Amino acid sequence: MDHLDEIRLTGLTVFGRHGVFDHERRDGQEFTIDLTLNLSLRDAAASDDVVDTVHYGELADRVAAIVAGEPVNLIETLAARIADAALEDDRVVLATVTVHKPHAPIEQTFADVSVTIRRSRA
Repeated sequence: MDHLDEIRLTGLTVFGRHGVFDHERRDGQEFTIDLTLNLSLRDAAASDDVVDTVHYGELADRVAAIVAGEPVNLIETLAARIADAALEDDRVVLATVTVHKPHAPIEQTFADVSVTIRRSRA
C-alpha cells in the first residue's frame, strides 16, 4: 500500500457502566470515544460508493454498542475492545482509540482522564 488515509470519529459520547468501583457499575457515567482508522480510501474516492469505505455511521453504532454493553473494570480494556472491532474490517491497517472518562472518581479537580491505544493489523 503506497499511502494511508484516515477516517476520524471524535466525541462519540455514550453512557456505560465501566469502572473498578461498585457505584460506577451501578450508576454508570458517560464515556467519550475518539477513533481514527488508517486505511486506503483510494477505491472509495474513485467509485464514490460507500461500500468501498468504512461506513462511519455503522462504525459509530458498533462502538456505541460496545461502550453501552458488557461492563469492564478498565478503560484500557474498553479501548482494546473498540480497536479490535475496528480491525475486523480487513481494509483497516491501524486503529487509534481514545476513551475519555471525564467523570472518573478522582478527588482532585480535573478536566478529563483518557487512555489512548493503537492496534495494527501486523
